[in-house]
Amino acid sequence: GVLEVECVNLRDYAVNAYGKVDDNPYGGGEGMVLMVEPIDKALGHIRTKTDTHVILLSPRGPRFCQQDARRLAVKPHLTLVCGHYEGVDERVAEHLCDESFSLGDFVLSGGEPAALALVDSLARLQPGFLGNPGSLADESFEQEQYIEYPQYTRPAVYRDWKVPEVLLQGDHRKIAEWRQEQARLAWQRFRGSDSDK
Repeated sequence: GVLEVECVNLRDYAVNAYGKVDDNPYGGGEGMVLMVEPIDKALGHIRTKTDTHVILLSPRGPRFCQQDARRLAVKPHLTLVCGHYEGVDERVAEHLCDESFSLGDFVLSGGEPAALALVDSLARLQPGFLGNPGSLADESFEQEQYIEYPQYTRPAVYRDWKVPEVLLQGDHRKIAEWRQEQARLAWQRFRGSDSDK
């Protein structure tokens, strides 16, 4: 009951009785492009029922990040337009959507997996979604240039792999310092090269 997701079949708004929602790209090229008209009709129908914030999932958009998730999580209604095939008629982004996002510098067959990831990132920010709301307190990307420190649990030694000694001693100040340093090192190791992006 925390979140409701409704899927809209774009073919219900097709331009003909055959369910056509895509066509060849102007200027030539491989693949098919989702047409502007069915998307416009679908969004028009949605907007008659609710005031919604419309997001196009596309590799042409900026990368979605945790700050975007925080900003969007407070909106009462979102509509996600999933790209497919070779993409979406650019007039959708220019005239029908409030913003666009990409999940990263890779290509998917369609925007549906990206939509699922975005929905999950927003859902976990809703009150009552997580069993322990404190889980949100110290997460990756909640601060600028921050990836959460590594986590360990029992057993303290598995094969010859040991949990760092500082975590076993109970000195909370030293544990906090170790975690802060590990988070800094994680950022440098995994994200330092693209911190300017």
